[in-house]
Amino acid sequence: MRKKPILIVVAALGLVFSGCVAYSTAEEIAPSSYVPADEALAAGEKLFAQRTDLEKAVSAVKTLAKARDPENRDYKLEWKFARYSYFVGSRKETPDALAETVLKKGIEGARIARRMNPNKPDGHFWYAAILGEQSKRSPVTVGVVSVKKIREAMERVIEIDPLYEGASAHDALGQLEMGSRGLAGGSVEKAIKHFEKALALDSNNTYTHLHIGEAYLAADRDADAKRHLENVLKIEPKKGYEAEHKETVEQAKKLLKTKF
Repeated sequence: MRKKPILIVVAALGLVFSGCVAYSTAEEIAPSSYVPADEALAAGEKLFAQRTDLEKAVSAVKTLAKARDPENRDYKLEWKFARYSYFVGSRKETPDALAETVLKKGIEGARIARRMNPNKPDGHFWYAAILGEQSKRSPVTVGVVSVKKIREAMERVIEIDPLYEGASAHDALGQLEMGSRGLAGGSVEKAIKHFEKALALDSNNTYTHLHIGEAYLAADRDADAKRHLENVLKIEPKKGYEAEHKETVEQAKKLLKTKF
């Protein structure tokens, strides 16, 4: 994986797409009228389940956007809006204008979810994830000043539910350490500790095996790196995360081929 400053890649996300995105403007995700939250959530979940087609994921964002009533906020709607927005905003295929807009709107949803229920992990996790993606896109203006916020949000997730999204908060903190080396005190050693904690909680998270493999390569611990990369190929995909699993397998195979 290429090293980028202040980059969080959430282990539960990140698909490879073959199609093109038909949406490119901010106006296309603006709600024209409010619809019932439960109706939007049901429709949005069906669309998001088809997210290997990026247009379906964009439609999921638009569907939830139409139900975000400032006078009648819904916790589940807000954090799922943040999750879907993160997904769309972090795809390479998403046009820059749309990515910027969905991330901006998505982090608003995450902030609202955090305020509505600070004792649940969802708002904190997706707030940190989106802030990490914004940091990736603007490492100087956003990234450096956001490290503390990202870290605090993910640490809060760990306090509430360390198993959330397959222990992805520890994985994200590990990636934060890897991405912030040379800028904000990040280190490979700290990253490895976070990845090890994540795997102690969920040993079947292929993203974490991939990420700790990359960290071990950076630390010149090739034998350990190879072991974890090979684990990626052995683990069965989790139900509902088949596409993500496929991506980690492809990346692990590439590293095994080029590094060993």
